[in-house]
Amino acid sequence: MFKQKSVNVLLNDEIIKFLQVRRLPGRLTVPQTAALLGFLPHDIAVLIKKKLLRPLGKPLANATRYFAAHDIERLSSDSAWLSKATQIMYEHWQRGRSGSTDSNDKAS
Repeated sequence: MFKQKSVNVLLNDEIIKFLQVRRLPGRLTVPQTAALLGFLPHDIAVLIKKKLLRPLGKPLANATRYFAAHDIERLSSDSAWLSKATQIMYEHWQRGRSGSTDSNDKAS
């Protein structure tokens, strides 16, 4: 009988196809940006909040965010930026598990 692929497999197939394109579109969505940078889509909001990523324009809170492909490709090759972004994510998830909050987050 036919077995249905899981959602994760389909997403991974889509990511692989996206990463193999010859030329990226000028604007990237959050999932595309996450795939190029090696993060998960939900990590992108944290990187925006910590000002490590900046979406194009000034999107409203519920609007789709786009990123310049040129900028994202540059960041994906910058080991210092990747290290800083990775450390931010470690700290973010560590705080989430411990239940503590950052005093800087309250001021925003």
